[in-house]
Amino acid sequence: MRDIYIYRIAVRERLDEYDINAISPQQIRVVQAGEQLTIFTICADQAGLIGLLRRLHGRGVTLLSVAREQ
Repeated sequence: MRDIYIYRIAVRERLDEYDINAISPQQIRVVQAGEQLTIFTICADQAGLIGLLRRLHGRGVTLLSVAREQ
């Protein structure tokens, strides 16, 4: 089963929508961006989420949190 959810992800990096969307096939929306924090949302199934997390890890991005929105 491929359930699609919206996930909110926080990272300790300054990223913009162009940076994030360049590494992901899913459309990602930046919610908040500061000097050392970016919060964004992604609409994906679990495989898509894991793929994005692996790409972020490969770029050396520090993950702060992942939460599924209700």
